[in-house]
Amino acid sequence: MNNQVDIRKTGGQILVDALIANGTKTIYCVPGESFLPVIDALYVAQEKIQTIVCRHESGAGNMAEAYGKLTGEPGVFFVTRGPGATNGSIAVHTARQDSTPMILFIGQVERSSCGREAWQEIDYKKMFGDIAKWVDQIDSVDKLPEMISRAYSVATSGRPGPVVLALPEDMLAETSLVGDVNVYKSAGAAPLVADIAKVTELIINAKRPMMILGGGGWDSLASKQISDFAERFNLPIVSAFRRQDIVDNQHPNYVGEAGLGMNPKLSNRIIQADLILCVGARLGETTTNGYTLLNIPKPKQALIHVHADPNELGRVYQADIPINSTPKNFAAILSSLDVTPSGDSQKLLFLSSARADYLATLTTVPSTKGVNLSEVMHCLRKILPPDSIVTNGAGNYTLWVQRFYQYRGLRTQLAPTSGTMGYGLPAAIAAKLLFPKRTVICFAGDGCFLMTGQELATAVLYGANIIVIVVNNNMYGSIRMHQERHYPGNVWATCLNNPNFVELAKSYGAYGECILETKDFQGAFERALASNLPALIELQTDPNLLTPQLTVQTLREASV
Repeated sequence: MNNQVDIRKTGGQILVDALIANGTKTIYCVPGESFLPVIDALYVAQEKIQTIVCRHESGAGNMAEAYGKLTGEPGVFFVTRGPGATNGSIAVHTARQDSTPMILFIGQVERSSCGREAWQEIDYKKMFGDIAKWVDQIDSVDKLPEMISRAYSVATSGRPGPVVLALPEDMLAETSLVGDVNVYKSAGAAPLVADIAKVTELIINAKRPMMILGGGGWDSLASKQISDFAERFNLPIVSAFRRQDIVDNQHPNYVGEAGLGMNPKLSNRIIQADLILCVGARLGETTTNGYTLLNIPKPKQALIHVHADPNELGRVYQADIPINSTPKNFAAILSSLDVTPSGDSQKLLFLSSARADYLATLTTVPSTKGVNLSEVMHCLRKILPPDSIVTNGAGNYTLWVQRFYQYRGLRTQLAPTSGTMGYGLPAAIAAKLLFPKRTVICFAGDGCFLMTGQELATAVLYGANIIVIVVNNNMYGSIRMHQERHYPGNVWATCLNNPNFVELAKSYGAYGECILETKDFQGAFERALASNLPALIELQTDPNLLTPQLTVQTLREASV
């Protein structure tokens, strides 16, 4: 006699069960009627998976992107069709450029209406085809387990990135018999033994080698293995743009970031290097200072390029040794090498002088008016616990954060290589909810903050006690810089009329305080921490200061 129970579940239930089976503990969303069966399934499973409801789809997407960065597992978010999907697309672009595992689920019109330009209908394969690793629509409830399993594998394997799946609302309401779903397993390439022998030989024989680290797919073990290798072989470590946390910035081999506002001495060293070992980074426009640090297509420096995506190898630069490998697999092989390099005085001098140049960049710079951001960062370097997480979006204010702060370990920095404004606040909320005992600080310009400032309400709702530091110069600072450089004195479309940020924060139920002088910062920061609330500290800064080295005045004088 067959006693097997016929267990049928809705598509929404099958989907949520698959998320849980694959280890997802949190999803982010703005609810929509197009995926109500999923919302109902999340209600039933609320003890197993947390649902964070956001105030805008870009906020939900940025939180999912931060989750993916922090955990190495896909950040999952749900949006409704049409406007919801277009709002969420900004985070998909960030996940693509930042190599972050992500899965976006979009409620779609009913299957019978597809192709008729039904209400809010979009062809998502066309919309996301160029920025996602895989885009598809699940038209059969029976295929949900298969396609969700594939989504996790695609998002995490090779070069991590975003996957987009559309969910017709009638499919989600249908029922089906379901089987067990196994936890996904990501796949990644590893280097060949012959390649490692060549790498070792090139490094040992180099006199001015440099290592550039970037991309996604790192973990704490790989970070330690690669930094130990650098120390053993006397390699200066350069981080790619906004990847400063791959290794501890206090490590004796760390020599700075190749990114916006790059130290000219560092860029010159990269140009003068006789060997570049690049692990994980694509060597994109920002990291290479507009593709000027290495000749295209064949750099004059010997180039070892290690990347998880074979399509990135040879895409711009012809490497002497291209290696298709994940950073973790490459670092593990390096750590197992039984090689003891001999001391080389020229190599040691190259490293020590590069490190000295980096340490010199941490010296504060003067500011004649308003709060001095370099001194604020110096203060935070002294008082923050090493595991603190610092987030930011985009804008010239980030140049102070990236130059004067020292990130102490992997995933203490959340910053978009895509240059996305509004990223920092949602990312900070995701970080605090994941790690409630760690200090989480968001830096945002006045323009950047108001891109996603409504998510402060989300922080209050869920008790994510972050500290948001709003750098207020009443303008779009980075655009003003370019404007003054190319059209000096013609100030147009870059001025901002801002709200009272302190009162805005308080209206959400957060703590708020405004600082006019640098000496008042530490006290305000301590009061924000003690408030046991999400907090906002406004720093009023000098609009004449465009970067730590550049002012409006000097640009205008140069144009005369």
